Amino acid sequence: MGPFKYKVIKIEGEYATLLRTDIHSEDTMFIALSLLPSGIDIGTELLWENFEYNVI
Repeated sequence: MGPFKYKVIKIEGEYATLLRTDIHSEDTMFIALSLLPSGIDIGTELLWENFEYNVI
């Protein structure tokens, strides 16, 4: 599946809010930080492919 591009737009506690950027969408996704690469911050761009997130 994928690849899909996301951008971290908010971090609250142990969760991040991601915005999909490879399409024009206002849809956001709330995901546990433990599922994302370590060291991410607001503005980090991610690539989701084969059920795995990687920093672009």
